[in-house]
Amino acid sequence: MTLSESLKADCESCFGLCCVALPFSASADFAIDKDAGQPCPNLETDFRCGIHRDLRKRGFPGCTVYDCFGAGQKVSQVTFSGRDWRQAPETATQMFAVFPVVRQLHELMWYLTEALTLAPARELYDELRAALDETGRLSRGDADDLLVLDVPAHRQAVNTLLLRTSELARAGSPRRKNRRGADLIGAKLKGADLRAADLRGAYLIGADLRGADLRLADLIGADLRGTELGGADLTGSIFLTQPQLNAAKGDGATKLSPTLTRPAHWSAPDRPRRATR
Repeated sequence: MTLSESLKADCESCFGLCCVALPFSASADFAIDKDAGQPCPNLETDFRCGIHRDLRKRGFPGCTVYDCFGAGQKVSQVTFSGRDWRQAPETATQMFAVFPVVRQLHELMWYLTEALTLAPARELYDELRAALDETGRLSRGDADDLLVLDVPAHRQAVNTLLLRTSELARAGSPRRKNRRGADLIGAKLKGADLRAADLRGAYLIGADLRGADLRLADLIGADLRGTELGGADLTGSIFLTQPQLNAAKGDGATKLSPTLTRPAHWSAPDRPRRATR
């Protein structure tokens, strides 16, 4: 299995950790309240979701946008050697606490892996590989080590390196708007030229970005919940993750990099109309 493959969720090899370890509140994303460590009532005995095909219809769209970056199978099969929390209930508390730690590490590994594909950042490749190796080593630690790991400090060190990577990748563009951390909730940005823009951590909830040009834009940590991306050009955007796309609204005209998948709930591509006689 390649590194990229290991950073993709394999629910068949996981003990339903995202359905148990994480809390959620009744909202537009979840139909009910659930405490951390409490199994979702839709979780079946084989760790499958009983309403997987109807999550959106049943009021659980938040489940459809979540991605663990492969942390679920890592914790289930590596950290806890295939012992599930039902058969070994003494592991439950520790397993549920470890899961979000490994999830953060895997997300960092995903960003570092992408950074190593950006040719303009070639001068940083050695540092990026070292950071990727170290993050991978940390993710393979035992449960006790993971629970005392200073994740914020490690994330900050990696983020500094990713920021340098982003600056090099976007340096050749004449248009580099800085909207880092900006409050753009509901903003009217239809058709906006945001090429190579710094949108790190920007709040784009419900914003209208239809037809916008987001090529080379840095979207790490940007909140795209409900963002309208119909017809937008996201090819070559930097650090855009599948969960971000899953939370947004796009269509058949939205342009994506080949490493990303068009979410199933997006509107289908327009079919050519038949000529009328």
